[in-house]
Amino acid sequence: CSPPPISWAGASMASNVTNKTDPRSMNSRVFIGNLNTLVVKKSDVEAIFSKYGKIVGCSVHKGFAFVQYVNERNARAAVAGEDGRMIAGQVL
Repeated sequence: CSPPPISWAGASMASNVTNKTDPRSMNSRVFIGNLNTLVVKKSDVEAIFSKYGKIVGCSVHKGFAFVQYVNERNARAAVAGEDGRMIAGQVL
């Protein structure tokens, strides 16, 4: 008998890479400032921002995060939809 295969359901699928410098990647990236990273985790950021399109990268740092989308249209929609939103007691 072997152990059951590891399930990746619910696991974060986006990479941590959000620092590519080619113009297409840069235009498809969203900076999220004033983020309460003591409370808000990578999975939370992905859950909030995934409604705007496929996320290919997400990185969370102290007080801010980046979300990398497939295209610029998704990034613009995310900025328009989330700018000024309050999350964990802080306005993004």
